[in-house]
Amino acid sequence: MRRTVIALGIGLGLLGSTVVTAPAHAANVVSTPLATTTVAREVANFWLADGAANLKNATPYAVQTVVQGQRSSNSVVPDGKPGSVTPLASPVSAPGNLPTTSGKVFFVGADGQPHWCTGTAVHAQYRNLVATAGHCVLDVERSDTTFDKWVFVPGYSEGTTPWGLYVGKQVTAHSDFDLFRDYDRDFAFVNVYNGVVLSSDGVLTNNGRLGDNVGAQGFSWNQPIGSSRSVFGYPAGSNPDGTNSYTGETLKKSAGPTFAMTLSDLPADQPIGVDSPFPGTGSLGSSWLLRYSNDVGAGYLNGITISVSDTDGDNRYDTGVSPYFDSQTAAIYKAAGAVWSGSILI
Repeated sequence: MRRTVIALGIGLGLLGSTVVTAPAHAANVVSTPLATTTVAREVANFWLADGAANLKNATPYAVQTVVQGQRSSNSVVPDGKPGSVTPLASPVSAPGNLPTTSGKVFFVGADGQPHWCTGTAVHAQYRNLVATAGHCVLDVERSDTTFDKWVFVPGYSEGTTPWGLYVGKQVTAHSDFDLFRDYDRDFAFVNVYNGVVLSSDGVLTNNGRLGDNVGAQGFSWNQPIGSSRSVFGYPAGSNPDGTNSYTGETLKKSAGPTFAMTLSDLPADQPIGVDSPFPGTGSLGSSWLLRYSNDVGAGYLNGITISVSDTDGDNRYDTGVSPYFDSQTAAIYKAAGAVWSGSILI
């Protein structure tokens, strides 16, 4: 599917009821349709039919799960003033003070098989936006291609869809990742249609907007590193030495400080790391939340896991890796937040 590249000079202003304060910054925005409403109904049935068999049988996406990285004493240089968008409170609470906004993104990979990464709902005007790693939407193994049958399931746990299934309508990403595989830009924002559930008689019914059902995380950029981030994802597998095994069936949390990194096997000028024991399998797309509150299950999205690393060579993963969120990231987010989706049902 061919993409449209739009050069935008965006000054982030008022978004809904939240004030955004950031300088104007040019960004190359790539927008790609994922599914029309007719196709979206077919996609929903693909995942929900037969007791959601394809959701349950999906395996974690295993491309670029581990990188060779080193922690660096260098500073990360913001490209402007810091800014943020406030979270949208969730109308429901999840067990264990985990965010209701986190879930799995599912898609059919280049091998024709169902796979998943982690994603999170993020605040936007139409309450329909999901953030994940760019290579969990754009297929880095095939040129000019997005994954088929892309959906988001918030609160996924052991095969259940507690707040419905949301089919992707459009993905917005940075052209430097799309065209040049610049991993400083390995993030993506997907607008999803209203959620659907499958009734006992096999009929799809509307379940409302994503943000209305589970809330949404805030968003922040050009933030200083060093302070703690809470990481939420669905890690699967174990360390190379066999310890610390995860099933990938339930949402997990880790937390630790952030720091600058250098990577030896991915092109990225300013990656950052966070203390995290998660393996990369299943963790791709995990949200890094600044100032996360257990009381309300919300914070400010300030990173996305694109891989993990064992920085001290002990055969145990110790670091999650993310692009640094700067003004260009904010511009991509702003462009995605202006896209309306609506329902796939007539």
